[in-house]
Amino acid sequence: MQFTGTYTAIVTPFKKGKLDEAALEKLIKAQIKGGVDGIVPVGTTGESATLDYEEHIHVIALAVKFAAGRIKVIAGTGGNSTQEAIFLTRAAEKAGADASLQVAPYYNKPTPEGLFRHFHAVARATRLPILLYSIPGRCGIEIGVETVNRLAHDSVNIVGIKEAGGNADRISQLRAALGAKFTILSGDDSLTLPFLAVGAHGVVSVASNVIPHEVSRLVRTYQRGNTSLALKIHEKYYALFKDLFVETNPAPVKAALALLGQLEEELRLPLVPISAGSREKLRKTMKAVGLLK
Repeated sequence: MQFTGTYTAIVTPFKKGKLDEAALEKLIKAQIKGGVDGIVPVGTTGESATLDYEEHIHVIALAVKFAAGRIKVIAGTGGNSTQEAIFLTRAAEKAGADASLQVAPYYNKPTPEGLFRHFHAVARATRLPILLYSIPGRCGIEIGVETVNRLAHDSVNIVGIKEAGGNADRISQLRAALGAKFTILSGDDSLTLPFLAVGAHGVVSVASNVIPHEVSRLVRTYQRGNTSLALKIHEKYYALFKDLFVETNPAPVKAALALLGQLEEELRLPLVPISAGSREKLRKTMKAVGLLK
């Protein structure tokens, strides 16, 4: 399997409205040092919705450059327009990405047949391995198990799914339908351990922006059979996993990274920095787990 382990949904740092390339390089180097298996640039956490095409492709190219083959780059290149998703995916392939993450088309709410044809068209347009991304809370629709199964058998380069529906039953259902070779990654940090317990192979993590070593250790420890230690890591950082979503992602994780001095706390509208109350709650949790003094 190509994509097991920990993949950081890396933030896109800004400075005075522009991409902060120096900060992005430092963040990616910290991920490599922290032992993650890869990064996912320009996903939800990377504020892909507010990047123009040129910026989107540039972030992917920089991620590939800074990763330098030491970790994998799964580029977020999905969209609610099939032609847009194809355009971005081809650009990511040209830039040297290792794979593509394809979110379910949002807002227009396609039928299962529409979902199948959308992902089928994207898969046919690239040689990159593709991981589907089901996040009904953002998209308004779920990629059904039957549709995932149909796609996996239709397109050899559709190799896995990021599952962010908050439901462990889905992991069991996907494993039963698709077997052990189809990659399933948790899309929620607080559910990584329970998802691993029922058959997931890793996580696309927001928390690993802040604690890459600890999230990687949790996943690897579990995979090596030391479930009791994995549980201890989960318990220690559970509050942080939750508080990094105290408001809309990625505002809390950018606040946390700013508190650690790793970037400017800047988001693009309509996203705004977290409230004073949420900031204090996050600060207390970071202190409790030893990230701040």
